[in-house]
Amino acid sequence: MTTRRNFTKLLTAAIGTLAVATDVRRVRAVSGVRKPKRLFAGATVGIINPASATFVRDDVDLVLDAMRGLGLVPKLGNHTRDRYGYFAGRDRDRAADINQFFADPEVVAILPIEGGWGSSRVLPYLDYNLIRQNPKILVGFSDITALLLGIYSQTNLITFHGPNGFTSWSPAQTDWFRRVLFDGEAMTFRNFRDPADNSRPMQTRYRWQTITSGTARGRLFGGNLSVLSAIVGSPYVPNLDGGILFLEDVGEDIYRIDRMMTHLKLAGLFDRLSGFVFGQCTRCDPGEGYGSLTLEEVVWDHIEPLGIPAWYGATIGHLEPIVTLPIGIEVELNADMGTIQILEAAVV
Repeated sequence: MTTRRNFTKLLTAAIGTLAVATDVRRVRAVSGVRKPKRLFAGATVGIINPASATFVRDDVDLVLDAMRGLGLVPKLGNHTRDRYGYFAGRDRDRAADINQFFADPEVVAILPIEGGWGSSRVLPYLDYNLIRQNPKILVGFSDITALLLGIYSQTNLITFHGPNGFTSWSPAQTDWFRRVLFDGEAMTFRNFRDPADNSRPMQTRYRWQTITSGTARGRLFGGNLSVLSAIVGSPYVPNLDGGILFLEDVGEDIYRIDRMMTHLKLAGLFDRLSGFVFGQCTRCDPGEGYGSLTLEEVVWDHIEPLGIPAWYGATIGHLEPIVTLPIGIEVELNADMGTIQILEAAVV
């Protein structure tokens, strides 16, 4: 005989089973990597400002000119020129521009004007179901790391660590951008050679070092160390199991680099990797005091004990040219050659 108590237990169990099944279906729905459509001549690019405000009006115009020079059609977000303190408008408004461009059928790619600080603050206000259903190119670096990783973690959409709008758009930078996002080439990254070294028998700038020998395959993740460290513990960090992680930073004392890498280590992120690359740490100095570890010593202390293929000194970071690297794509790292080989097209 079914009593009221038994009926309640059965109903609770059924609801629990349904909830688990629904969650499984949701996970399965986003488990496959999503690739955006490639760029083409005449494609519309949505211009956003998700972080710091742009105070000089002509800086925005320079970005528009750069897009037109690439044969693209720029479209400014409604809040691109807003200002709220040091931000380019309120958090919800900056997020609204991103949501609007993902919903806009004319827009093929989304490009930030610049980084600075503030992208992490818009993550709770993005419409991830909308983004998942409308995969588009999102490219940027520095503070934009939060968007690249956050959107991938919630939607499995391949994003791109590459130029912000307000960068030099030099020939080398533009070449990578075109080959990855227009042509869909599976590029191999290696350090570029400074022109000043062309007449020398050796390379003096942008040298790289092997931390631990070997090769590794996995999905590529990474970006700015400060930004990644700040979102650890949130739902906006991708699953790094078996991944290849690259890190870069700018303007940080070495002890702060040590502190942030310690944070990643204690959070267990390093233990899940199959390979690691440390890029450029521009203007990362010892700071004041009687003594300091070197940057190399800090990186080796954290990475060498992992025993995974790893190399140091990649030309990735706050320097020109800024190469375009797909976040979430399958790559092969060779720590003896100092390369990251992209194994498949990142756009369709």
